[in-house]
Amino acid sequence: MTDPVKLVHDVFPNDKVVVHAVAPKPGKTRQLKLSLNEALVAKLANLGIEDFFEHQAEAIEQSLGGQDIVVATSTNSGKSLCYLLPTLQSLLEEPAARALFLFPTKALAQDQAHKLSKLLPPGLLCGTYDGDTKPSSRSAIRRNAHVVVTNPDMLHAGILPQHENWIKFLRSLRYVVIDEAHVYRGVFGSHVGNVLRRLFRLCEWQKSRPRVVACSATVGNPVQLVERLTGRTVSLVSGDTSPNGGRQLVFLEPSEEEDKWSSNTGTAALLAAFVAAGVKSLAFCRSRGAVEQVVKMAIDRLSGFGMDPSLIDAYRGGYLADERRKIEKEFFEGGLTGVVATNALELGVDVGDLDAVILNGYPGTVSSFWQQAGRAGRGQRMGTAVLLPKNDPLEQFLVKHPETLLDQTVESVSVNPKNSHILSAQLKCAAYEKPLDQGELVSFGESEAAQCAMDLVESGEAVWQAQRLFYPSYASPALGVNIRGSSDKSIVLLSGGQPLGEMEDWRAKRYAHIGAVYLHRGVSYVVTDLNLETGTAQLVPEDPPYSTAPNTQYLVQRGHEVQSSESFALMSVTVTSIVNSYSRLSRPGLRRIEEFPLDFPPEVMHSLGVTID
Repeated sequence: MTDPVKLVHDVFPNDKVVVHAVAPKPGKTRQLKLSLNEALVAKLANLGIEDFFEHQAEAIEQSLGGQDIVVATSTNSGKSLCYLLPTLQSLLEEPAARALFLFPTKALAQDQAHKLSKLLPPGLLCGTYDGDTKPSSRSAIRRNAHVVVTNPDMLHAGILPQHENWIKFLRSLRYVVIDEAHVYRGVFGSHVGNVLRRLFRLCEWQKSRPRVVACSATVGNPVQLVERLTGRTVSLVSGDTSPNGGRQLVFLEPSEEEDKWSSNTGTAALLAAFVAAGVKSLAFCRSRGAVEQVVKMAIDRLSGFGMDPSLIDAYRGGYLADERRKIEKEFFEGGLTGVVATNALELGVDVGDLDAVILNGYPGTVSSFWQQAGRAGRGQRMGTAVLLPKNDPLEQFLVKHPETLLDQTVESVSVNPKNSHILSAQLKCAAYEKPLDQGELVSFGESEAAQCAMDLVESGEAVWQAQRLFYPSYASPALGVNIRGSSDKSIVLLSGGQPLGEMEDWRAKRYAHIGAVYLHRGVSYVVTDLNLETGTAQLVPEDPPYSTAPNTQYLVQRGHEVQSSESFALMSVTVTSIVNSYSRLSRPGLRRIEEFPLDFPPEVMHSLGVTID
């Protein structure tokens, strides 16, 4: 295989290339201080596992000793075994026991379910229960699966509101696994913190107290994060003892003469060169649109080399479930040499051994930078990560001074399950599942929960009766609460009567309006109709000599003041956005050719904001 750094020099001969080497390190292993079930030992032996990294052994022993834990180690450090082995050992000791595995994305859930299947001893069953699960299979999974693999969205809206169908499962629940805990930040994480409290509350009602195993990439506050998510006291397992073959971190500084630098074009050129040289690569982009633009350019370049263009594909949200599974499988098995993806593949989805990753722009946090860079190389294999900056002052500064990034500590993750907007919505969900008494409110946030409960009663959204909070409706409020903080109404994209993919309605107004050029896995389409009422958009295959871009206006209106200091104020705000037109942009060059009006209703969001005087 050609050295990826040499290929970077070849593709960008006039640009400055700086390489920082991360030295390799050996792994540290030891045997467990406790005995595992013979069936489990046999499964591990078949996979060539006899000893464990020291951090794995510590996590397994603490968990089986009854401790709630969080494992915070780097990418490819074997975190999966830290929860798989304690769970399976407990299930083998107690055949009626059950476990719930939570993953933030469907792709990761599918991947981990596949890993689990390789370790499952005879007699134990695993089932994936998410939006892609066929309705005909759901009842069997509820009844028979020892391990249910799902995501917080399904737990929130599909499992907890129907907990009467899950009584046996909740009564026997012994483990709750929270993987990629660092993803649960901001609004999403704050909702998930309340969803987990709703789960533990129903478990307590059924006389069970499942142990928690949380796993996270390196973050500044793993213990605080997981304790805020779960309301539990957890023990930290850190200190990565897995082997590392070293890493080449490559920073490209575009030349001063190149005044029209495009990281999309550069990423496509480098990916095509890597694939042509047999370097298995993953290119990360920050948006779905960038993914599609890069993959189209990369495929065109690879075809220009006289090579098979099907060696490169795209991966992002909005694709059909079967389509995503197919891409994952082909990348893992070697049918694909290069994939362009959003951060949907930043998480621990196993795509096999990667030689290189390309970061199309700084991902926004130090944590994500190391998470993405860490996907290349595994075990004793050297990995290469290349950062191509956007045409942006901050990113240009980072590649000129990479030590600023490399010496930076990893950020902490912020969540606030007691946020009044979020807590009010979640209390309604909890009261629907089982009326809340005064003592149970405390687990959701003492004074904050009590105040939210009073507000719900005053607004008529809940009823306080017999010292308990009731939700006065037979319809679950969970379906109206999107825990990711955005609209959950989807638009199905159709071409020739067949579904091509889907996107949120707010995104469709920007990228699937009539006249929009839509790219899907390197193929170009033009939207001929968008019907927000029926939730469909019609597309036809067409490759015009232009691309399109939406023009959106935003209006921020200040409301009442919540809290203030000398220079800052926290206040309610109303944000109104409207997509009022779109532009055609020449290809290449992205020069604005023409503008066309659009007529969409405005989108209104109520939130909190900070003003700076």
